[in-house]
Amino acid sequence: MSEEKRRPTPEEKAQAAAEARAKAEALRKLREQEEQGAEAAPPAQEEAQAQAADSQEEVAPVAKPVSEMTPEEKAAAKKAAAAEAIAKAKAAKEAGADTPSEAAAPAAKPVSEMTPEEKAAAKKAAAAEAIAKAKAAKEAGADTPSEAAAPATKPVSEMTPEEKAAAKKAAAAEAIAKAKAAKEAGTDAPSEAAAPATKPVSEMTPEEKAAAKKAAAAEALAKAKAAKEAKESAQQGDGASSAEGADAEAKAKAAAAAKAKAAAAAAAKAKAEREAGGSPADGGDDDAKAKAAAAAKAKAAAAAAAKAKAAQATGDGAEAAETPKAPSKNQPYLDKYVLRITEKFGKEVLEASYINELAKEVPTLVIQNERWHEIAQFLKEDGQLAFEYLSDLHGVDYEDRMEVYYHLYSYKNRQSLAVKVKTSREQSSVPSVMDVWNGANWNERETFDLLGIHFPGHKDLRRILLPDDWVGYPLRKDYVQYDEEV
Repeated sequence: MSEEKRRPTPEEKAQAAAEARAKAEALRKLREQEEQGAEAAPPAQEEAQAQAADSQEEVAPVAKPVSEMTPEEKAAAKKAAAAEAIAKAKAAKEAGADTPSEAAAPAAKPVSEMTPEEKAAAKKAAAAEAIAKAKAAKEAGADTPSEAAAPATKPVSEMTPEEKAAAKKAAAAEAIAKAKAAKEAGTDAPSEAAAPATKPVSEMTPEEKAAAKKAAAAEALAKAKAAKEAKESAQQGDGASSAEGADAEAKAKAAAAAKAKAAAAAAAKAKAEREAGGSPADGGDDDAKAKAAAAAKAKAAAAAAAKAKAAQATGDGAEAAETPKAPSKNQPYLDKYVLRITEKFGKEVLEASYINELAKEVPTLVIQNERWHEIAQFLKEDGQLAFEYLSDLHGVDYEDRMEVYYHLYSYKNRQSLAVKVKTSREQSSVPSVMDVWNGANWNERETFDLLGIHFPGHKDLRRILLPDDWVGYPLRKDYVQYDEEV
């Protein structure tokens, strides 16, 4: 069996118990010497400390792991740790808040290697240290609270539940001390008395967060009280000036309201006088005068514009008329159509030719009614013109005459042409071009149905929208409905 795994003999157990008793006795003697406080205490204390050191060297923890200790060895170690913790707590209490961190320094052994007894002893030591710190902070006042309640150097993640509870109590005591100090100091230095802990919030335990919350609430209450007192004093000091300012504001509002009321009354009076046929008084409101001036100005501008127009018509505006208008981009096409038709049929077949600026500058021809059919055939069959497509045909009533409008298109030349053919209202008739462009069939029937224009040469000229017994032509300007109930 190896040396590491063998079980301790009864002799070794007895030796460990004796060492623990010797250590406890040395600590007891040290405590008695501290209580006596005699003049000879320093040498005795040094001797006791040396003896304790010797006993510690003699009773140094066995290299044996805790898991291999016997129950008796664990109990002895527990008693020794408890005695050591009590001695440290008492020494820290007597020494005050000057050296608390040194008296309560954490054990060099990691927490993960401590036994439950050692953890309990550490918990008691931490509690004693926290009480000592709180007492020192309370006695020292608000001057050095952060120094007396400095957070432990050990990270929160390595603390045991007992150490966390002790830290919670310490934080609560610190918060109470801060709140009390802030209350006593008044509102002169609330932020300094209630300065937040240097420990980040992410490292705080729930207990520390609760303590910080209480401290913040106390600080907010103090601030609110101070603000309320300052506001009351300011109101008392500025009472007279605010009253004067309120009176001035009220007077200004009253004056503005009176002014608006007077303006409204003057406007109503002027309106009543205009409706009655009278003229406003000499002291009428400014609004009426402004409107009258604007009307006179507009009238003068209109008169000037009319005068300029008349002068231009009579020749006074010759300079403006001298500037010629730029020709249309479609003028060459119109000239071409006129030339081809006059060469073939003569000038008399064209009643007019122009560029229709109201319809995308389409070249437009007005053809004689009697010659329209043969000219239509020429427009379609001529190689230079080639208007093989009729895109639109409709009639128009101008009250003194009727007109039929044709819109032609040449896919070969990618050009458009508009043709108008006039007829009388009494005997409205235009030669049919159904045999030239077959698409004219239904368009001519619709024009006949709604306007009553006849198309001689049409193979089936009858109504297309209305019944055959319908009386009149609805799109004529003089149309009167025969049956009023329809």
